[in-house]
Amino acid sequence: QVSVLYFARSAELAGLRCETLSGPREITSLQLWEEIVKVHPRLAVIRDQVIFAVRQEYVLLGDQLLVLQPGDEIAIIPPISGG
Repeated sequence: QVSVLYFARSAELAGLRCETLSGPREITSLQLWEEIVKVHPRLAVIRDQVIFAVRQEYVLLGDQLLVLQPGDEIAIIPPISGG
């Protein structure tokens, strides 16, 4: 089980700020995103703008293999605008 943290627009779309999800130990970042979108389909609209952070390190959506440990934190960070 891993903790998924939602920030800004991703929190609005998911309807929550944090949850615990179960999944495979080894998964690509894109597969992980797809699993999260299955739970929260409204997140699909930010797919091309979202950044992942796994254990506080940025990860691009793609073929990068992630080896998740119980208790890992995954942050979903949409683009943040401001001035």
